[in-house]
Amino acid sequence: MQNLKNKKILLASKSPRRKQLLKDAGFNFEIITSKEVEEIIPNNIRNNEVAIYLSELKANAYKNDLSENEILISADTIVCLENKILGKPKDYDDAFKMLSNLSGKEHKVITGVTICSNKKQVSFSDETSVKFKNLTNNEINYYITNYKPFDKAGSYGIQEWIGYIGITEIKGSYFNVMGLPVHKVYEQLNKF
Repeated sequence: MQNLKNKKILLASKSPRRKQLLKDAGFNFEIITSKEVEEIIPNNIRNNEVAIYLSELKANAYKNDLSENEILISADTIVCLENKILGKPKDYDDAFKMLSNLSGKEHKVITGVTICSNKKQVSFSDETSVKFKNLTNNEINYYITNYKPFDKAGSYGIQEWIGYIGITEIKGSYFNVMGLPVHKVYEQLNKF
């Protein structure tokens, strides 16, 4: 990553998981508070394009503020079950409903990432299939009460208790499910 030596990487995310993933991968970066963007998704957009669309919205809020040596990373993760997007739960009941719907089924986790400088922008996504065992109501209630997954798409964190006891199969990147496909971020950053 010699090409990044004189670059300043900025992560536009409030996600503690994205921060930890980049840190653990050895990147030096600064967190910048995500500007509030209105996440209105056009009707004609396909589910697999939504995460990229949202990451680009976030990046575009900063793009004009970047200096010569800055590279911005923004990301958005969505969960798709049976062609329906599950966002972050509104409350306890919404989290319970989402986890009940995910129980015993396979779903897709898609993270869209946008990396940009003041000269270049690239967007990409990664998709991971995840399958839950049949979760009991007690397991779902225990998880929501103790882990409060209200900041997570699909109402769960794979790295938390429910991931340990409930996920039976994963196809694709584990880190993508956590919120950032680090292998793809690394690959793209090497091109800047």
